[in-house]
Amino acid sequence: MNDEAKVKLLTITVDTPDTYSSYAGYGHLAAGLTVGLSAMAAGLAIGIVGDAGVRVNAQQPKLFAGMMLILIFAEALGLYGLIIGLVVATKKVDGLCSSYKA
Repeated sequence: MNDEAKVKLLTITVDTPDTYSSYAGYGHLAAGLTVGLSAMAAGLAIGIVGDAGVRVNAQQPKLFAGMMLILIFAEALGLYGLIIGLVVATKKVDGLCSSYKA
């Protein structure tokens, strides 16, 4: 494969310690925790509702629509966490915290 055929999929820029403030670091930490914890909560909710829904669907097929609505709301919980994480990670405030200078 030659160099011209390669496609750049993701570009990550890392600031130097002179420009990377503690505000940005804690913001990235908070964004990661927000996305991770909301995805974990959504997965837990989907697992519990899916397990109970499969068991109950055999006995009462009328509950299928209600189960699907609850699953959709649980998935929305994970998406909301992702959106909040992106907002927190991209927030830039200059001059709030000083950057590390050696």
